Amino acid sequence: MNVEMIDTDIVSLGEAKILSPISKSRVQNALVSFVSDTDKVVIDVHPDRIRQFVLEGKTLPAFEMAGPRERIYFDPSKLRAALVTCGGLCPGLNDIIRAIVLELYFGYGVRNIFGIRYGLQGFIPEYGYDVVNLDPKSVSGIHERGGSILGSSRGPQPIEAIVDSLERMNVGILFMIGGDGTLKAASSISDLIDERKLKISVISVPKTIDNDIFLVSKSFGFDTAVDIATLAIKAAHNEAEGYPNGIGLIKLMGRYSGFIASTVVLSQQDVNYVLIPEVDFDLDGPKGLLASLERRLETRRHAVIVVAEGAGQKFFEGQNDEKDPSGNVRLKDIGLFLKETILRHFQALNIDISLKYIDPSYIIRSLPANANDRAFCSVLGRDAVHAGMAGKTRLLIGHWNNQFVHIPMSASVGKRKQVDPEGKLWRSVLEATGQGLLK
Repeated sequence: MNVEMIDTDIVSLGEAKILSPISKSRVQNALVSFVSDTDKVVIDVHPDRIRQFVLEGKTLPAFEMAGPRERIYFDPSKLRAALVTCGGLCPGLNDIIRAIVLELYFGYGVRNIFGIRYGLQGFIPEYGYDVVNLDPKSVSGIHERGGSILGSSRGPQPIEAIVDSLERMNVGILFMIGGDGTLKAASSISDLIDERKLKISVISVPKTIDNDIFLVSKSFGFDTAVDIATLAIKAAHNEAEGYPNGIGLIKLMGRYSGFIASTVVLSQQDVNYVLIPEVDFDLDGPKGLLASLERRLETRRHAVIVVAEGAGQKFFEGQNDEKDPSGNVRLKDIGLFLKETILRHFQALNIDISLKYIDPSYIIRSLPANANDRAFCSVLGRDAVHAGMAGKTRLLIGHWNNQFVHIPMSASVGKRKQVDPEGKLWRSVLEATGQGLLK
């Protein structure tokens, strides 16, 4: 990653002139630690690269730190804010909604907070979805529930109609909670807002259970996904050990990035093979999965395989031409493919196996967040509010080098974070599994 090429400048709607109403904390009347726009978080903390920048007299590329500003742009008594959740479900969506609403209401005194139903469809009059009025009472206890109280949808909607709706509602801040497709939509909405010279802030909270948003070290829902997926591995391992030649096969989320599969294997080290999109593998030949499985069953009598949903798509060459409403390629089911392939292979060898296939994906996506994700979501949502109230726009709230930061949409949109096949995470996976079949 060339950090010098990353644009870290944050756009503002105008000068923030209003003294923030959160000048005093609600906890023991202590003073708030306001954050200045000059407070930065260095992007690359590798000592050699820091030394190089210092020796060359260059400014270290850094993100603006997130948090409350001493002065804000919007008048809370007149502000109207809107929230929308888009794309697939993910643990923590309700926690983000709740954190945003509570901070707007109690922190800044904003009373006009609207929830948009069913994603971007909620902006389009033809769908006829009502707007939800949000306040502390309406979000009480929602963090105990999975899914999103606002609902969601996939697929693009006319940007002009969305901005028309924002104008009609007189919205000042739009909070968009979603993944890469939502980030692209947020960028397009911001472009049209600029064209029309409107004073509307667009703040994105990145949502991806796959943890693959570029320049975001951790996304909400990921910790919960790893937590629940660990239970699937325990079950698969018990099933595999319970029968002669037992095989447990688990398919996990990860369209283009294998972070969940890699991390869960390190947290529950009962896995023998991990297959992810970033690392090629073969089925046949002496170094293929099938031959390795034969050797494993011969020596240990059981095996556990974890495969990310986007792995092995080369086996469906010429078949991946369908797309979902969001424009994403519909991946072929590598889990079922491996299940059928393994069964056929050992049947042809006249070797009896007991294969158990587990796909917990939709159970994981719709569950409430665990304790770590809840705490993480609370800070994400509140920092989104602080950024919007300060008049900042075209940004997403990210987590980088253990700090919450403002990341320009332009720096992240259209890019993807992936597991580095030469990096520490994948090396640790190889050491934990002992697998030698992956190229």
